[in-house]
Amino acid sequence: MSSKVYFSNMAYSAYEADQTLPRKMGRQLELSGLGDKVKDKSVAIKIHVGSEIGYSTIPPVFMRILAAFVKEHGGKCFFVDHYIASRHPEHRGYTQESLGAPVLEAAGHLGKYLYTKEVDHKGFKHVDIAGLVYDADFLINFSHVKGHGCCAYGGAVKNIAMGCVSDRTRREQHGLEGGLTWDEAKCVHCDACVEACNHKANSFDKNGKYSINFHNCTLCQHCYKVCPTGAISLTDSSYHDFQKGLAICTKTVLDTFEPGNVFYINLLIQITAMCDCWGMTTPSLVPDIGIMSSWDIAAIETASLDQIKYEKLNPEGVPEGIALGDHGHLFERLHGKDPYSQIRFLEELDLGKGEYSLEMVK
Repeated sequence: MSSKVYFSNMAYSAYEADQTLPRKMGRQLELSGLGDKVKDKSVAIKIHVGSEIGYSTIPPVFMRILAAFVKEHGGKCFFVDHYIASRHPEHRGYTQESLGAPVLEAAGHLGKYLYTKEVDHKGFKHVDIAGLVYDADFLINFSHVKGHGCCAYGGAVKNIAMGCVSDRTRREQHGLEGGLTWDEAKCVHCDACVEACNHKANSFDKNGKYSINFHNCTLCQHCYKVCPTGAISLTDSSYHDFQKGLAICTKTVLDTFEPGNVFYINLLIQITAMCDCWGMTTPSLVPDIGIMSSWDIAAIETASLDQIKYEKLNPEGVPEGIALGDHGHLFERLHGKDPYSQIRFLEELDLGKGEYSLEMVK
């Protein structure tokens, strides 16, 4: 059976507040049965606070509505993310006064309040779960859907796997990235590889060592193709290792909650090429779509991706000089990686099903 995904689009027929997205979100929450689930529970609401001069994070009005809903139904809630102090969420309106609940460092003030679970996926060995997430009775994963340089797509999975864990866990996951290798003995330092990269993803340091920033790399293989000496070659590793690592990390975090104690909300507005981590905002890739919620992470991720269509591309959302690929999802054309592979790994780990049915909420 398919999983239900509640969906409210941007359409409206009258200039009435009740027809706008925040009010539609409230009706989604009521229909979902979330109210009965959060009663008498401590509820961690995972968000992304953004940083620097980014202005396309989740608008505070949506978080205020969510916090009020939880409290009205007998739950005690708080918002969590990592690097809270250094990223100044108050600059984007994220304060207890504006949201109606505190905004807390998920792993404590020093970032050391963690619970470690061991995993085994190549170099990925430790899932250090943030203490405030681990201790909560219930998790609401409130994600802002964006593109992502490493995994093509950042939604519910990325919000958990990169946001509910420690620096060590993030580092081990990023260590799974790959697909290219450099042979120093063959390199003549002609810089052809650097000049061929449209994404500024590679460079030589002052000691002549070659490095690749896989957050920017799309695995387009331009560097590999132009290298005159074969110093750059393809490896068996690929972005799929990273995608699977994200799924494993997500499962490890979710397994700490009792069944039925995790709810997912995906906001599909101001969808840009890169995630809110970058601390900046670029033009949207597509028009605003709406908001989704579900009890199934694989279903909501699939539904979200399905609504982001290449045919509705805003060319200004793509950096000048970047040539899009000619096949696949919009994010695959932009980043060179299939975003749906995340969902396939979720299904392999029994984290829901990509098959879904939309229930429109007006």
